[in-house]
Amino acid sequence: MKSVEPRCFHLPFGGINIVVGGDFRQILPVIPGSSRSEVVAAGISRSKLWDNVRLHTLVKNMRINRGSNEADVERMKKFAQWVLDIGDEKIDRAPNGEFDDDIEIPSEFCNIGNENCIDDMIDTTFPDFAEHYNDPKYLSERAILTPTNNTVFHVNALIVDRIPGESQSYYSVDNAEDYPGTESKLNNSFPPEFLNSLNVPGLPSHELKLKVGVVVMLMRNLNQTLGLCNGTRMMVTKLLPQCVQCEVISGSFVGTRHFIPRMELFPTNSKLPYKLLRKQMPLQICYAMTINKS
Repeated sequence: MKSVEPRCFHLPFGGINIVVGGDFRQILPVIPGSSRSEVVAAGISRSKLWDNVRLHTLVKNMRINRGSNEADVERMKKFAQWVLDIGDEKIDRAPNGEFDDDIEIPSEFCNIGNENCIDDMIDTTFPDFAEHYNDPKYLSERAILTPTNNTVFHVNALIVDRIPGESQSYYSVDNAEDYPGTESKLNNSFPPEFLNSLNVPGLPSHELKLKVGVVVMLMRNLNQTLGLCNGTRMMVTKLLPQCVQCEVISGSFVGTRHFIPRMELFPTNSKLPYKLLRKQMPLQICYAMTINKS
């Protein structure tokens, strides 16, 4: 940029405008094993670049206008305002909370009347799912957000069971590499059955149970010119022995179909004493997904 304007050489990012989005009160950086202070210190607001940031606040919530009637809109407005009040510390602490920052959730925002609240959550998020399970527009407009991967796996399995048709399981081939010990110790200490049981963030599951019509998310950048990027949502249209055919349901390449093969994958950040190499299709069922991915 200094060839365009010499003073840009001394400006952050060469003077180019960079948009940083997010709500620091709700979604913070994920640092495994860190303390609260370490998480806060890793936020962009603690960066030396923050002095050059101009803050713009969104004042109109576009999502609360999607209610089917005035009662739904008013209920969503009330919930959205309650979430903002939590961030502004306007909500009183729970009198009998286990921690100092515990708050009491109003009963109107909870579903405690039924034993199986997960089914109610699925029915609310995906109404008339049996009639619209293969509608790309219907599927691309909704998702369930959960805080942990274990909940994601459980909710996704329940939703897949609701889809008609037979399922087909695709199993990965797992190997351990870069182990400091001998090969015999590696095979004895980490047999294939143990490697198959690992659910490492950033890797697909050992068993990928799919049906025609299941919504999946791509976990790797395969071809950005065709829209096959990490995070692309697709719907399975054909199950083949060694790969699956998927149709893109979001982004600029909606409607295009691609074959997704098995490929060798490994986690970018892992505490394992070896390098886990998993040969599997880079797909994850994504009716439910974690709130923040590290």
